[in-house]
Amino acid sequence: MVFIPTFFFVSVTPGMCMTLALSLGMTVGVRRTLWMMVGELVGVGLVACLAVVGVAAIMLQYPQLFQLLKYGGGLYLAWLGIQLWRSRGKLALSPVDAGPRHIPARTLISQGFITAIANPKGWAFFIALLPPFIDNKAPLTGQLLMLVSIILSLEFICMLLYATSGRTLSRVLQQKGKVKLMNRIAGSLMLGVALWLAVG
Repeated sequence: MVFIPTFFFVSVTPGMCMTLALSLGMTVGVRRTLWMMVGELVGVGLVACLAVVGVAAIMLQYPQLFQLLKYGGGLYLAWLGIQLWRSRGKLALSPVDAGPRHIPARTLISQGFITAIANPKGWAFFIALLPPFIDNKAPLTGQLLMLVSIILSLEFICMLLYATSGRTLSRVLQQKGKVKLMNRIAGSLMLGVALWLAVG
């Protein structure tokens, strides 16, 4: 009864993954954003499981293990954000053809996965919130499967809401001939995620 509202509130709160879903919803559409969600959900599931078994504690004690992944992922997302801001690159929409861009599924999956696992706050969050819901007297595997399934379901619902909102905003701006503004909004969101990833 406490677990579901707690994790729903945390998932629906704007964060790196939700911002990425919003931005991609604007530029590639909800259907293509589902590929990013696959990568993000795999990453979140991995982080949640490792947090419970204690690996996260080691990772948090040695934050330099995150640095390469954080900065590499942050630079890549920043590059995408700059391209969007300049209305260039694969994600950008043009006034002539304002339809969603085709990005390879593996690229979108890797964006989601890197964003999920390179977020130290995500590790800290799972290490703080998940263990209290684990019953030490019961088998761990069944509990972990159930809790992670709930987390991933809530995360998916929230990302879908953000991606759909991004797509709706995209359509409104396209109808008003504000494609360049839409690219800049999406680019700013992507740059925000990159900065968040690098300094978080």
